[in-house]
Amino acid sequence: MHIKHILMIFCLSALVACSGSEERPDTESDRRHDCIHEPSIRGYRVLDEQNLIVDVSGRRSYHVVLWRTAHGIRSSWGIAFNSASSRVCAGFSEVLFRGHLDGESIPITSIRELTPEEEEHLLIQFGKKEPEIKHTPAPKEIEGAEVEELDPAASE
Repeated sequence: MHIKHILMIFCLSALVACSGSEERPDTESDRRHDCIHEPSIRGYRVLDEQNLIVDVSGRRSYHVVLWRTAHGIRSSWGIAFNSASSRVCAGFSEVLFRGHLDGESIPITSIRELTPEEEEHLLIQFGKKEPEIKHTPAPKEIEGAEVEELDPAASE
């Protein structure tokens, strides 16, 4: 009976921790504690064996960092999130995937919502996207700006 009480306290603590306000965080350190509403998850992209970008409805995306390297996550058929509630939160949730060990789970260290610029930077940083190369346009010909050649013999 005592174990049930401890389990209930743990679950309630997880729910309280994940039920923060919906205000946008102001600082980078605050953004490490974002949570994702699990039913809104639409897909994910593996950056490396410890970093994911999770896409959610509303064209939002989150950078998810795992506690340790997830060997084989790049070649796994899919992942799932293990959470005590419908919210996936850092420190309380895990990523489940079929890797070297079936059903391996790894705790989530941080989750932060990305701006489109941050998402593009991460994709470039992890080699998933080539940076845009901005070409300098060729100079335009300006009418009336011809160069006049001087005759060296005429100046003597």
